[in-house]
Amino acid sequence: MLKDIITAIQAYFEAHRFIREHKLWKWILAPGILYAILFMISMYYFGHTANSFIEWLSLKTGLKTWLDKMNDGLLSFLFTLGNLVFWLVMMLFYFSLFKFFILVAGSPVFAYLSEKTEAIIEGKDYPFSFRQLTKDIARGIRIALRNCAWQTVYTFSILVLSIVPVIGWITPILALMVECYFYGFSMLDYSMERHKKTAAASIVYIGNHKGLAIGNGMAFYFMHLVPFVGWVLAPAYAVIAATLSMYPLKEETR
Repeated sequence: MLKDIITAIQAYFEAHRFIREHKLWKWILAPGILYAILFMISMYYFGHTANSFIEWLSLKTGLKTWLDKMNDGLLSFLFTLGNLVFWLVMMLFYFSLFKFFILVAGSPVFAYLSEKTEAIIEGKDYPFSFRQLTKDIARGIRIALRNCAWQTVYTFSILVLSIVPVIGWITPILALMVECYFYGFSMLDYSMERHKKTAAASIVYIGNHKGLAIGNGMAFYFMHLVPFVGWVLAPAYAVIAATLSMYPLKEETR
């Protein structure tokens, strides 16, 4: 799996060279800027909502009142740390919902970019097919909704675990790994659809190559550490990198 993770991350650097060489910026910048704006607005409101919910929960359960009465520095520190962990997991959950909205809304662009990337690699000029594009979009939406449902189940389980002292401290890492896997899964599935694989076959194949999905998702999240520029480029780089990382396995997927 580690080899697949490294391959998926390296594919982002290849994607950058690929985009520059073939002048694909027009398919990246416009939807990327829109994504960045929506990301900023969403994260701002998500952050406020998460803070308000944690404060409400602390007061409702009487935990904050109890801690004030105890006046214990160590307990206060553990409570603050627990709040931070819970907040991080909630933010990842919020972002996962936002991410799946983007996957559904942006599926036409993602499907086209994936097909365009493979066409350039093979040196072929595939004629535009509205029927095929519609199939790719519908498949992308179905996979995104399926992944959203499963990820919600996992994330809620992790959210409950985050409340447990000490053990809950690792939950942000678990939540991030789940996030990375399901996002990368959606990016890789565009290639599986083009190789005429059913959704069930795609689930099995990507399940056997979890590293490609996790690595693709990890690089996508790391790009968000670069304000605005990273946010603009991350979605398109993810789908092109996924296509490049899957192409060497094309014969295996047939």
